Amino acid sequence: MLDKSKQIIEAALLAAGKPLLLDHMLELFEESERPDRKVLRELLAEIGRDYEGRGIELLEVGSGFRIQVRAEYAPWVSRLWAERPSRYSRALMETLALVAYRQPITRGEIEEVRGVAVSTNIIKSLTERDWIRVVGHRDVPGKPALYATTRHFLDYFSLKNLNELPTLSEIRDLDSINRELELREPGVDEQTETDEERADEQEDVRTENRTNN
Repeated sequence: MLDKSKQIIEAALLAAGKPLLLDHMLELFEESERPDRKVLRELLAEIGRDYEGRGIELLEVGSGFRIQVRAEYAPWVSRLWAERPSRYSRALMETLALVAYRQPITRGEIEEVRGVAVSTNIIKSLTERDWIRVVGHRDVPGKPALYATTRHFLDYFSLKNLNELPTLSEIRDLDSINRELELREPGVDEQTETDEERADEQEDVRTENRTNN
């Protein structure tokens, strides 16, 4: 029965198209045949070992377990899709990195660290991608919104929790943070950049120039 349970779990992970929590996997079974959570984790570990040395892997992320392509094969697999993925601007990457490491954080606090205004388009883009969300408001005049990362952020960057981010003591600057987070999707052409992202960068430059003058 355990072999069949293992195959059922594997099939469900492949079919789901999203991470599955342990509770979701347990609900696949009738009560009389349902494995306990310890056995379920052992079966997942077996599946993970089965994938060693292959092009796919079983990974636990923020929203549960999923089967995914190993990162080293992403440049080839990404050619299955004609549309080229977006390249994220430096301004967007820095903003996301600051939210990830200093959350909860306000827009003003992000601007203080970066030294330039944060484009409304950046906050909108990060929110629409479901990478950040408002988790409260700072108890100061104006009640500015507090931003934090989401579970989808963890899923997207293949993180189980925020503890898997490299520690700040291991990172010297924001460029290093961006490299660690791998904020560009696999297979992205370094030369491509959207009009919106170029506008974000230009807005940052204009704001910095006004501040300096």
